[in-house]
Amino acid sequence: MTSRPGVDTPDHRGRTGLHLAGRDLDRNPDVRIRDVELTSQGWHVLRRTTFDYRRRDGRWETQQRETYDRGNGAVVLPYDTERNCVLLTRQFRYPAYVNGHPDGMLIEAAAGLLDEADPHTAIRRESAEELGVRLGPLTHVLDAYMSPGSVTERLHFFAAPYTPADRTGTGGGLEEEGEDIEVLELPFAEALAMTRDGRITDGKTILLLQWAALYGPFARQQNV
Repeated sequence: MTSRPGVDTPDHRGRTGLHLAGRDLDRNPDVRIRDVELTSQGWHVLRRTTFDYRRRDGRWETQQRETYDRGNGAVVLPYDTERNCVLLTRQFRYPAYVNGHPDGMLIEAAAGLLDEADPHTAIRRESAEELGVRLGPLTHVLDAYMSPGSVTERLHFFAAPYTPADRTGTGGGLEEEGEDIEVLELPFAEALAMTRDGRITDGKTILLLQWAALYGPFARQQNV
């Protein structure tokens, strides 16, 4: 029998049983999982799932969906209300570049995968690595599925204060992971304007900046 990496023999990350995810789901009585196929296992995992779905008119039909499983993540907006600024990043994103972004250099809030850590621990780690900053108390903003049609990731959104004294280094990310991140400290008003004129096109960043303006640390300024 041919061995199947990621199924019955370890893949390059030592994982097996990757085709089992989702087979035991029974929370929705209108969905019955029939089969889960492992189609690709790089750093992340692509699966094709066949399931029966009961439509609203009562008819059952068989459907297939592919899901890209990269784990869950966390994102944070560090803010300084004394100086009216926020910390963001700029880095090259090939998927955006290949899909029409002029140069692929996206301005974003710092984010990263949980990698087995809890969201609070993970986002403090990412802030130290990417931004070179020690965050103050974390405010949990919300959790959201950012691309639920195909990507399983649930993203945990946070905001946190910082001051110049909280800067611990230059940031920039981990070179061994291919990261080359520029740290941007921007006036909040400018960052918010960038979501309207197209200079910021990253969804998670737009959401956090608009939250900060409507309900967060800069809400009072926007309503004056």
